[in-house]
Amino acid sequence: MSNKLDNKAAAAGSSSSSSSPRHATVTTPTAAAPLAMTNHKKSVFVMIFIAIILISATWKQQAAFFETLDTNQLLDQLYNVPLLDAVIRDTSSSSSNSIPSGKPRNALQKRKMMKATIIPTDVNTQESSSKKPLNIVLFYADDWRFDTLGAAGNPVVKTPVLDQLAKDGMLFRENCVTTSICWISRATLYTGMYLARHKFEMLGAGRTVNGVKMLWEPPKNETIYALLKHHAGYHVGHAGKLGLWLDIDNHKNMDFFVNEDGWHYSERKGKMWHITEKNTHDAMTFLRGRPRHKPFFLNVGYFATHAVDGNPAQYLPQSSSMKMYGNGTVIPIPVTGTEEAWNKMPYFFGQNNEGRTRWRWRFDEPTKHQTMMKNYYRMATEVDTSVGTLMKELERQGVLNDTLLIFTTDNGNFHAEHGLADKWYPHQESIKVPLIIKDPRMDPEFVGTINDDFTLNIDLAPTILKAAGIE
Repeated sequence: MSNKLDNKAAAAGSSSSSSSPRHATVTTPTAAAPLAMTNHKKSVFVMIFIAIILISATWKQQAAFFETLDTNQLLDQLYNVPLLDAVIRDTSSSSSNSIPSGKPRNALQKRKMMKATIIPTDVNTQESSSKKPLNIVLFYADDWRFDTLGAAGNPVVKTPVLDQLAKDGMLFRENCVTTSICWISRATLYTGMYLARHKFEMLGAGRTVNGVKMLWEPPKNETIYALLKHHAGYHVGHAGKLGLWLDIDNHKNMDFFVNEDGWHYSERKGKMWHITEKNTHDAMTFLRGRPRHKPFFLNVGYFATHAVDGNPAQYLPQSSSMKMYGNGTVIPIPVTGTEEAWNKMPYFFGQNNEGRTRWRWRFDEPTKHQTMMKNYYRMATEVDTSVGTLMKELERQGVLNDTLLIFTTDNGNFHAEHGLADKWYPHQESIKVPLIIKDPRMDPEFVGTINDDFTLNIDLAPTILKAAGIE
């Protein structure tokens, strides 16, 4: 989620009709290839210029040169692409691009950021709207792949609230996780780091070095929770699955923390809860109890649609949902959900492979496949209903239009494709996840559009922090 277009691209890319969403079209005043070639030539000239200065200068002059060199400004001039302090702003029309994240910390990072597109905004308008920090709500579901949404073209699942959120915001259709494993993906979102940096390889333990469990290695004061609370003055809450199974100074870095993970039905203080009910209740407790004079961040960590490992039923929706997806609903068997497709997998995919084992738990018989998928979809619809409940509470409090809303998930899920179940492997079904963002500052032309730029879960941390005013 980064920067590529200048402000002129807003006009160049807005020629389509507003009657229906379309995918992103990256348009610039000049053709893409000549522009890239020109920028490459410019970069060569700039490097030669710097080299001449260094060769002819004393070491003191060299030091002075680099002290005064603004690499960000240099790259802005080099690419004619100012780094706009913009994330999408609210409205209604259609065209598309992508969302910017925070400012890069160095020139190399900025050059990498220019590989993706952003939504250009009017600088003056953005400057005035950015003075007030946004509230931020992250709806973070589990084991929910990219096409478990009506808005993504799924003809069976019912997600009317999320579909409407996509119409009011932007749906990112090519969004992936860097690593399709729950705790690794969550650690990436919480820190903005790849696994190679945060090194949280094993649930509840992190990596092991010379027989020693390293636990959580990133600085605990550098998660999005800690930065929002201590650097941006946010009231910070977490309700639901954290997904790490260890403490990251939760009560120091969060004003509200309830962790629920690993169950679908459980008794709490004499009441039997379904976990999505409990997630909703805890999120509502945070919203109603928050101080009104501070901006807030809330992560609603839904455990659904994750299965209960070890339970033969796997997916246990609420009893009120059982009337949905009845006998008249038939879930299509995936084209690659065949024994022939499984036999084409690499040799190391044996029958004891965990993905194959879970396939036997869920999908090895047609009737079982129907039952499992209907319960999976029922749980997805329950999350959809919960999102609607919480959005109504934001509206009741008068802050919905001051709140950045993000819906995404930690990883995808095989629904029998390739003879597998669950996640882990780098197929589209496993790594590709939904992303919907509704930002009150969105320009009208981008509302209701579908973005086909490639985005990653690692982009969300800088996007969230930028919305809070953290550079």
